[in-house]
Amino acid sequence: MASVTQSGTGTRGFRISKRVLPYVLSLPALLVCIGILIPFFSAVIYSFQRYRLSQPWARQFNWGENYLNFFTDSGFWNTLRVSLLYAGTTVILELLLGLGIALLLQRRSTVNNFISIMLLLPLMTAPALAALMWKLMTNPGFGILSYFASLIGLENFRWASSPDTALLTVVLVDIWVYTPFIMILLLAGLRSLPTQPFEAAALDGVPRTFVFFRITLPMLTPYILTATLFRLLDSIQQFDIIYAMTQGGPGDTLTVFQVEAYLNFFQSTNVGRSAALLIILWAITYTLSNVFIKNWLRLRERARGEA
Repeated sequence: MASVTQSGTGTRGFRISKRVLPYVLSLPALLVCIGILIPFFSAVIYSFQRYRLSQPWARQFNWGENYLNFFTDSGFWNTLRVSLLYAGTTVILELLLGLGIALLLQRRSTVNNFISIMLLLPLMTAPALAALMWKLMTNPGFGILSYFASLIGLENFRWASSPDTALLTVVLVDIWVYTPFIMILLLAGLRSLPTQPFEAAALDGVPRTFVFFRITLPMLTPYILTATLFRLLDSIQQFDIIYAMTQGGPGDTLTVFQVEAYLNFFQSTNVGRSAALLIILWAITYTLSNVFIKNWLRLRERARGEA
């Protein structure tokens, strides 16, 4: 119980008992949890309703009809395919590039530290702003990338305006923005590895490829899993770059989950279908997170000799 005490100088102050103090300190976390859960459960309720903003009088529960309709909707399967393809492609390419750059900058030096800081500049740019910048650079009329493409014989290269190259274009933007994130995470991991195994391998004259695949890569795996998890969860929910570049087009070429849910809500005013799409996206990210975290914990236990 809170009580009022009087100090020796005559000033008054509150003293909180040890039984109440943990509850008071955990109150901010409780409020944050409530702030997260209220929108989530609201979306769950909306997803089980036939609810259009343009027809509020027709709002009623349909008990899963929104979800069942997805199984017979080819547009939904296209959204799932594009979302997974986009996320998988960007994560794999960013991981390879980030690891390669981190290996090149692994040695501590003034030049390497300066280059690593400069490479972080794209990460400091807002994704939507980066997308608009790339939209200008790929403009067929005056874009500098279109000019370079014409120099190698790619006249009238349509970049994001063609269904054949739209995915490639937004993947390039994603790689430009987020590869520095993976690079800096893996660089920190490489520089924190113990030096004894590498010194022993150097004394024994072990080939560098063997050292990389048998020593560096296994010790770096927890960092790789962490970087992959963060980027995979972010890529599969990508909205800024895709919508700013193409608005989900041409046609339904890039209608990933977030873009499709946005279009359903703001263009079709179909709140129920939009909420159902986002709940499915949440289920996918939750499953992926569990898989990665379980593997990360298993690797950590193995490193500690507990498994």
